[in-house]
Amino acid sequence: MEGIIPCQEGSAEIVFFDIETTVPNRTGQRFCVLEFGAIVVCPRNLVELESYSTLIKPKDLSVVALRSGRSDGITRDAVANAPGFEEVADKIFNLLNGRVWGGHNIQRFDCVRIREAFADIGRPPPVPVGIIDSLGVLTEKFGKRAGNMKMASLATYFGLGQQKHRSLDDVRMNLEVLKHCATVLFLESSLPSILNGSWHSPSTITTRSRSSAGKLTCKEETSRKSPTYQRTVPYTRESLGKMTERVKNLLCKAQGSQPINNLLKHSHSVLR
Repeated sequence: MEGIIPCQEGSAEIVFFDIETTVPNRTGQRFCVLEFGAIVVCPRNLVELESYSTLIKPKDLSVVALRSGRSDGITRDAVANAPGFEEVADKIFNLLNGRVWGGHNIQRFDCVRIREAFADIGRPPPVPVGIIDSLGVLTEKFGKRAGNMKMASLATYFGLGQQKHRSLDDVRMNLEVLKHCATVLFLESSLPSILNGSWHSPSTITTRSRSSAGKLTCKEETSRKSPTYQRTVPYTRESLGKMTERVKNLLCKAQGSQPINNLLKHSHSVLR
């Protein structure tokens, strides 16, 4: 990609990825991968270095719905002429192997499907050097401000548009959600006594469980959906623009007469 400074040698690149699958409708039926999408990101500046997406034709086309309930959904006709997984396995392996994996709910779903797909063609799966599951990270650090931890809810909360449930669109949305959450958390940490009390939900945040060895594990699940929370959000949702303006006003009050531009320059230098 033109104009991009590559990561320094030795720093592990992050690959955010997402897969779209069939949904089993009877006992014993498996998930079939219909689409894979990924972006490679430099962890030093969060710049997208590479992207890849492909539809994937399952061995049995009859498991794919003739029509999709989503406007941008994947239909049987869409994958009829797509390559099989064995035809794109090399590319997927090279993208994933030896990198940090990132994604939303990937530990319990996507990484399991990747292992299954490689096992089906008799090949060892790619191995990550680390995993960043934004579902676990944001549940612990950001909380249930959007009502639940679904990517669609988080994207709506920040005014990022509607989730399309297509792999490449979803991984880019995932990264943008993480950026917005990190910005809010940074601002809150700058004035914790003023911002934290008014924005945080008072409820206890549940974190992802770990094994006895302290390692995060990939676990099977029967649904692609993130956990749903019944608690009502105790404050009004705001657009990102209104929230930014509110933060500026609070910063001005907290810092007295110091010009807001100086404060923002100071915040920028801290971020760098």
